[in-house]
Amino acid sequence: MSKKNVADQDQFEAVENALSKTEHYIEENQKSITIIVLAIIIIVGGYLGYKRFVMSPKEKEAQSQMWMAEQYFAKDSFNLALNGDGNYLGFLDIIEEYSITKSANLANYYTGISYLHLGQYENAIEYLKQFESDDKMIAPIAFGAIGDAYIELNNMDDALVFYNKAVTSSDNEFTAPIYLMKIGLVQEQNGEYDEALESYQKIEKDFPNTSEGRQISKYIARVEMLIEK
Repeated sequence: MSKKNVADQDQFEAVENALSKTEHYIEENQKSITIIVLAIIIIVGGYLGYKRFVMSPKEKEAQSQMWMAEQYFAKDSFNLALNGDGNYLGFLDIIEEYSITKSANLANYYTGISYLHLGQYENAIEYLKQFESDDKMIAPIAFGAIGDAYIELNNMDDALVFYNKAVTSSDNEFTAPIYLMKIGLVQEQNGEYDEALESYQKIEKDFPNTSEGRQISKYIARVEMLIEK
């Protein structure tokens, strides 16, 4: 028999042995495998049922209730937005009663911004930190609002942390230059002139056509003078 035929025979026997071992394992563990398969089916079916019959109705109900709170928020009626008007729930009630929904998550954002406008900065930070989003516009605004609240509490270090998060979470031309400007101003206030210059120069380089970019030259000039002193 040729070497090739011997090799093919050995390979065939190896495959046959592997199949035999698999069959033997299945026979010995058939009960356990059946239980595992049934468990997977139950878990997947339970999740799909929960999503359809619990989550979906809750989400629709939460959206219906939150509509009026959003209207109050748009009109700067922040107390009504937070606490409701007796007919519709406010954001705080939405968070409590519909905690499993996306609407409750969004209500954390609205609540934090409302508290920021009302001057309740620690509450603003608490709720904004609970908000989760990867939206390229809302996420940086939420981080930036936390930074604004820390500024009001005279906590410059944490303000810089969240302004930087606002910039790194999205480099869009609407939010990034706003928070880069705030970073530079805080750095100036802290006497970190070299760092402030870098922040301003980034605006000049990356966002020259924005409102911040069109006026950034005077900030750069000011910091360069402070560095030279």
